[in-house]
Amino acid sequence: MDFGYDATTEELRKRLLEFMDECVYPAEAEFDAQAAESGWSTPPLLEDLKAEARRRGLWNLFLPGEHGAGLTNLQYAPLAEITGRSPRIAPPATNCAAPDTGNMEVLAMFGNEEQRRTWLEPLLRGEIRSAFAMTEPDVASSDATNIATRIERDGDEYVINGRKWFISGAMNPNCAIMIVMGKTDPEAASHRQQSMVLVPRDTPGVTVKRGMHVFGYSDADHGGHAEVLFEDVRVPVANLIGEEGGGFAIAQARLGPGRIHHCMRLIGMAERAVDLMCERALARTAFGKQLARQGVVQDWIAESRVTIEQLRLLVLKTAWLMDTVGNRGAHTEIQAIKIATPKAVQEILDRAIQVHGGGGVSQDFPLAGLWAAARTLRLADGPDEVHKRSLAWRELKKHMAS
Repeated sequence: MDFGYDATTEELRKRLLEFMDECVYPAEAEFDAQAAESGWSTPPLLEDLKAEARRRGLWNLFLPGEHGAGLTNLQYAPLAEITGRSPRIAPPATNCAAPDTGNMEVLAMFGNEEQRRTWLEPLLRGEIRSAFAMTEPDVASSDATNIATRIERDGDEYVINGRKWFISGAMNPNCAIMIVMGKTDPEAASHRQQSMVLVPRDTPGVTVKRGMHVFGYSDADHGGHAEVLFEDVRVPVANLIGEEGGGFAIAQARLGPGRIHHCMRLIGMAERAVDLMCERALARTAFGKQLARQGVVQDWIAESRVTIEQLRLLVLKTAWLMDTVGNRGAHTEIQAIKIATPKAVQEILDRAIQVHGGGGVSQDFPLAGLWAAARTLRLADGPDEVHKRSLAWRELKKHMAS
């Protein structure tokens, strides 16, 4: 395994770091001010940042193959880490923000030519936003076979009925399309009951009811997390993605890259936290000496550095395996990083908050928002316990008699 950056990655890192220093960090305060006034719309300055990122060749970096930048997971990892240092701005500015990234991956991998033309192309251009409607309030959605929303065929149409929540991006006025997962055949084998269909947001019967708050944050600047009701929603059969009964497999293909992308960005969040922790520790004095000279603070800084280096190596190994043996071959490592990274980064952010005192939980620093994001990622794309259950069972099977 060689985790050294190749020439392409080095060049993109250089350009991306310059973009962060020259455009993103200076825009954070104004972004927050505009977000407070924008409701569910994206702050206007983001469009200028998107245009600048595209001008600099920092666009669709997440997507391999002909539709995106053509980078491998190993090449993209250090770039996603950099954008994670300002996760509200840098990912959407470079068109690398969830849930659009996962939806573009689904359309690129499983969409037909017409679906790609109608929805993938404007998403790739950053002209529209999208949502992924899977999670439901009435079932334990950590087990995707529980999904209860019905997708029933009626002639040349599918009729959709169900209720979803925490549907990221659906509150955004620019959200034009949703990928909806539901059951087409409740009598099939548990992993063949589900399908995915494309549902334009303005389809009759689709009601975006409310935005769900996450630790008190509305996350309105990127479209929030909506509760959505589907009542006799009709879409053409041609809106089916892939085949009937293929929804569970598509979800797994979508979530693999999504999980590693989250972990890449989390490492950037942790780096930002350590930077802020060091700056604060050097700027404050308590009990006659700098915080930076207090043993407990030095311990927090040292432990944070060690943890970041460990996490980065595990994420890079996972990226390398995904590139060389595929997502299935990297299943253990994908689950390992999803278990380890959010929890460890949450702890690093907690230390940084502690060093900042009251300021750490205020709007004057990004730490509280970063902490909430890290804690939320212990639930998103599968809770810790589900990944541990699967990972433990895979280990146990190695020791079972054949």
